[in-house]
Amino acid sequence: MAGGRFAPGHLGELTQLVPFEMVDECLSVTRAVQARVRDLPSRVVVYLILAACLFPETGYPGVWRKLTGALAGLPVASPTASALAQARRRVGSRPLRWLFDLLRGPAATLHGPGTRWRGLLVVALDGTIMTVPDAPAVLSRFTKQAGNHGGTGYPQLRLLALVACGTRTLIDVVFGPTTAGETTYAPRLLPSLRPGMILLADRNFGAKDLLAGIAATGAEVLVRLKNGRRMPVLARFPDGSYLSTMGALRVRVVDCEITVTTTAGKHTGLYRLATTLLDHHRHPAAELTALYHQRWEIETAYLELKSTILGGRVLRARTPEGIDQEIYALLVVYQLLRTAMADATSTRPGTDPDRAGFSIAWQAARDQVVLAAGVIADTVIDLAGTIGRHVLADLLPTRRLRVSPRIVKRAISKYQARGPAIDRTSYKATISIEILTVARP
Repeated sequence: MAGGRFAPGHLGELTQLVPFEMVDECLSVTRAVQARVRDLPSRVVVYLILAACLFPETGYPGVWRKLTGALAGLPVASPTASALAQARRRVGSRPLRWLFDLLRGPAATLHGPGTRWRGLLVVALDGTIMTVPDAPAVLSRFTKQAGNHGGTGYPQLRLLALVACGTRTLIDVVFGPTTAGETTYAPRLLPSLRPGMILLADRNFGAKDLLAGIAATGAEVLVRLKNGRRMPVLARFPDGSYLSTMGALRVRVVDCEITVTTTAGKHTGLYRLATTLLDHHRHPAAELTALYHQRWEIETAYLELKSTILGGRVLRARTPEGIDQEIYALLVVYQLLRTAMADATSTRPGTDPDRAGFSIAWQAARDQVVLAAGVIADTVIDLAGTIGRHVLADLLPTRRLRVSPRIVKRAISKYQARGPAIDRTSYKATISIEILTVARP
């Protein structure tokens, strides 16, 4: 634990993943170090902003009390809500963005199901919508949904992420107003793609120029196409796939019928997948179709961000700069939790990182903040730690299929439902795949 005015600056056991030296360097590089030592040094403020993401139900003064509650006997400041707000404005968003850029990337872990496929790192690209406060300053950048009376509900922002499917760690993220679509933001993530990756994406990302840009990075692509899209057949392969083109990009297309059976019933759908993997011997069509299901991992990552951490709440910040700061802090905390979970499962050979429970890690991290425990690492490195031991003590069942069956049989009100969110990943499912040997028109 740091001494004096720096004592409240910690994140419990997660401080070992974002230590004092890292935060000090981040503040130095972004020129956000305080001009003089205050009751709220910049390092302490950074940890306060991060800790607030672990306690979204609590105001900043309440978060401060959680950071200082276990520091009995140490003289710590008692800042007002106004002082905490001024300190957050003084630090700004650049240090939090710097931290995210440093920490982002796939977690180092042993190969597990869904982590790599035939030597390729499995990653997914998709977007989501987040809700921000309805404040005048926020409305200068973010807009509400269209409506007959100038918009309805809260303003929203669009966030696009590149996620490593096996560990659900964040490789890169971009966000901004919803006035721009997902395919507009997606090219900004391409510099984070590398040879040795295979990118999974849904139908919204099937634009030929975008796919050509992805292929130019050296990464492979497996994307779903719209069923009505016409694809020329240049050659047929024994596994039922065929060679085609999307502009100047040569792709291999797989038309298949997938039947998913759940407790909610049975659903059969036609899928058209396109990939830059042209060798049907090395990458059989049936395996590609099964692999595409891993795209669900990014949906689960968004569920963890928006439901587990935020609890469906609107973000706190009421200015565009404050929103940038809060989003990057949220992403840093999510990445720290996912890294701690991957470190813990790596201590048990053969354990799939997907079996680590995110809610368990999140609750354990909150407890360690309140206790101010595990802030400084011991001389002997413990990859699991207290958070990891909680995770390992209650591992989830072996990875199961993710589906989102349509079970609503009644009309839905035009007003937003206020009931509890539905966990779309909780349905047990079996899946059968049939490759169609004749290309659909």
